Amino acid sequence: MAACEVCGNDYDMTFEIHAQGAVHTFDSFECAITRMAPICEHCGCRIIGHGVEADRKWFCGAHCARSMGASEIVDRVMA
Repeated sequence: MAACEVCGNDYDMTFEIHAQGAVHTFDSFECAITRMAPICEHCGCRIIGHGVEADRKWFCGAHCARSMGASEIVDRVMA
């Protein structure tokens, strides 16, 4: 068994995530998200989807990016 690096649960069904040269062990997606998901620079929520990046900062979506001055970010392109 292996212990989750977030909550410490010693569990027989942990899983590993390999990212940026490191190996992380978790017992749930909740713990994996808590440790690995970036945080929106504007609203503070965990970015679980794609998110957007502007000026080397991460945002959960275009609204939050625009709220912090990234006026070029849009939710969709009009045809």
